Amino acid sequence: MYTPAITGTGVFTPSEVITNAELVEAFNAYADKMNAENADAIAAGDMAPMEHSSEEFIYKASGIERRYVMDKKGVLDPDVMHPLLRQRSDDEPGIMTEMAMDAAQKALDQAGVDGSEIDLVICAASNMERAYPAIAIEVQQAIGAGGFAFDMNVACSSATFGIQAAADMIRSGSIRKALMVNPEICSGHLEWRDRDCHFIFGDVATAVVLERSEDAKGSYFEILSTRCATQFSNNIRNNNGYLRRSRPDGVADRRDMQFMQNGRKVFKEVLPMVSAHIGQHMEDEGVSNTQLKRLWLHQANKTMNDFIGKKVMGRPPEPAEQPNILQDYANTSSAGSIIAFSQNSDDLSEGEFGLICSFGAGYSVGSVLVRRHV
Repeated sequence: MYTPAITGTGVFTPSEVITNAELVEAFNAYADKMNAENADAIAAGDMAPMEHSSEEFIYKASGIERRYVMDKKGVLDPDVMHPLLRQRSDDEPGIMTEMAMDAAQKALDQAGVDGSEIDLVICAASNMERAYPAIAIEVQQAIGAGGFAFDMNVACSSATFGIQAAADMIRSGSIRKALMVNPEICSGHLEWRDRDCHFIFGDVATAVVLERSEDAKGSYFEILSTRCATQFSNNIRNNNGYLRRSRPDGVADRRDMQFMQNGRKVFKEVLPMVSAHIGQHMEDEGVSNTQLKRLWLHQANKTMNDFIGKKVMGRPPEPAEQPNILQDYANTSSAGSIIAFSQNSDDLSEGEFGLICSFGAGYSVGSVLVRRHV
């Protein structure tokens, strides 16, 4: 049996930013347009007018101030309200591979690992740009890796589930080095025309290099233990898929073909599940909340993270103990906890413990308990 370790991480951040002010201006223009087009129905009481959004509403509901996206022009156009991404030929890299490669190269450089040394590539994300071939196999080819590759989708928990899959294979000896990437184009599945959720998501890609601890060339995070759990729920759902055209009502613009959630139920049901999951994981591994120096949580909502942090730590955590990045990145699905980890982990000292946790649709929750070695 071998000891798996995280030896490198990387983050690709798109160049385009949408502030809350820009988003509100575009949404309100769309709302005014729709209200004008449906003035008669609204006057007759057949439909309710669309409400305006506001910066205050967005920040209070989420803690988000801005988000990075692959295309802001389409999102901010009241006549479009979704990203506009060019059609690519089959002979050029897909957009997810392009994003993943930026993050992957940073992670490989940090680990001091060449792409040809990688035995396994996992692309773990909440949405894939195509059904097949796997994005992971395209990334595998792009970095010159051998071995094998596959895609996996556990929604917002995809990264921690991907880490567990790779860590288990390293632990057993079936592979030596792995690359796990999380290219998330969340702007593509967000309904930007829905006031209740139009501010939630952003785009990003993250990458993690995992290998045997004995092969680490510098400081690393020993993976002490991983734990994953799922429980079915319809409260976060997207009904899009390749069978859409086979159904009588399979129109592309149907509301349930984009991100949908029952926020109140999610808040009520997920928070106890995640808090108990982390607490039991730590207890089983003999790590107390006083020993835990860092908690890298899924970046979905500040209120949710504050609640979980308080439950896990037994007190309100200090900002440095539970770093938030969603004010800048928004919810980036599976990548959020990895961004937090990548940007807020170098300061841990030898032997200190931290825990990466992601949670989301499924319901799903994954946690990775690590110990720093310098």
